[in-house]
Amino acid sequence: MAKKDSGVYRVTEIIGTSSKSWEEAAKNAVETAAKSLRDLRIAEVSKLDMKIEDGKVVAYRARVSLSFKYDG
Repeated sequence: MAKKDSGVYRVTEIIGTSSKSWEEAAKNAVETAAKSLRDLRIAEVSKLDMKIEDGKVVAYRARVSLSFKYDG
């Protein structure tokens, strides 16, 4: 019989930024979080927006929900 994946998970929301793209902003968020959070499981982009200065886009922002497993 296959072992079921059981445990407790937490979901936290972070915001990544980039001057180039939303994709890079999301990637920056996940890669930075991975330096201090272990066993990341799922990343879900929940919101995309842009920072505007003087009528020009200066930054892309991605709000990312991350889930990770608690150590047991």
